[in-house]
Amino acid sequence: MKSIDSFNFANQKALIRVDYNVPLDDNFNVTDVTRIVRTKETVSKILNNGGTIILMSHLGRPKGEANDKYSLRHIVGKVSEILGQEVVFAGDVLDPKTADVIAGLKPGSIALLENLRFHAEEEKGDPDFAKAIARLGDVYVNDAFGTAHREHASTATIARCFPGKAFAGYLLYNEVMSLEKVLNGPERPFTAIIGGSKVSTKINIITNLLPKVDNLIVGGGLSYTFLAAMGYTIGKSLFEPDMLPVAKEILDQVKKSGKNFYCRLDTICGDKFGDDANILITEDNNIPDNWEGLDIGPKTQASFAKVLKESKTILWNGPVGVFELEKFSKGTKAVAISVAAATLAGAYSVIGGGDSIAAINKYDLGDYVSYISTGGGAMLEYLEGKVLPGVQALNEN
Repeated sequence: MKSIDSFNFANQKALIRVDYNVPLDDNFNVTDVTRIVRTKETVSKILNNGGTIILMSHLGRPKGEANDKYSLRHIVGKVSEILGQEVVFAGDVLDPKTADVIAGLKPGSIALLENLRFHAEEEKGDPDFAKAIARLGDVYVNDAFGTAHREHASTATIARCFPGKAFAGYLLYNEVMSLEKVLNGPERPFTAIIGGSKVSTKINIITNLLPKVDNLIVGGGLSYTFLAAMGYTIGKSLFEPDMLPVAKEILDQVKKSGKNFYCRLDTICGDKFGDDANILITEDNNIPDNWEGLDIGPKTQASFAKVLKESKTILWNGPVGVFELEKFSKGTKAVAISVAAATLAGAYSVIGGGDSIAAINKYDLGDYVSYISTGGGAMLEYLEGKVLPGVQALNEN
């Protein structure tokens, strides 16, 4: 995959697919600018070369129809502020007036197109729609890892309209290289922490990672299905009965492979879901009736910390407890601190998934890990071993 480092953008109009699907409040103010900030390096490289930038993105789910609620005009001011210069709102990609605006741009200028998903052809990956977009630029750059798992017109189809002139922006390139480093070239010991609520949503990740890791740590709600598979009582904890055979199969694979599998040793339980719940810390993995496991206990925190301290590569996807509730946040905070400490000691760490990122940021530890993925669904599919259409299109170019 070619990065933009291999091209000089002087006097070139660069069509850049970004992921500006940012959260907005009721007054259309951007409440999290991370995705915009992460594109600044790519934008700066192209502007410094003397190129012109045409940004394109989606926002929300307008279902193929124009809807002012999802208009990217609402974020032009914030994008201008973050990129450090005026960004022109160019309008709809199929509007002839938009083509005139783009044609009039001078080198060093930035324009932003209207929400691409106002056209149903975008999500269908329509070749004619991709060609219509492509006519606006001289070169294509994909810097939207968060949508790289979608075979949409602006993320995959369009790359084929620019033979030899389709590149990965720094964000996309670094996302892929970081995950490749973890999955296919890790320094060992390699530890993966897989949390979240359900086995069913993480089964493919666990199955794909198991042959690659030295240590697999399982936490969060999905761990109770594993505990049930081991024969422990789990009270009224989150449980997927139909996933029991899958959990047992994974445990059998762990045993045969000789990999280290770490689940909880004790549990912080609540008699209900909420910060006003009464708390019980179990002595072992058996949870009494009418109690719900909501966090890992102190013994488990210490066990996970020891494993992470000795790790050289760490992948973390999913919290190990209900960290949104203060009473049940200690486990996830302990893991976040352990990952940061291991990173400071020389380990390479990648954090991904919305809840994991929220956790690492909640404890102000984002600057103490190696890489934070913006990918969401794209990262999950990459970890599952799936080919991402947006990445594949660039590799084929």
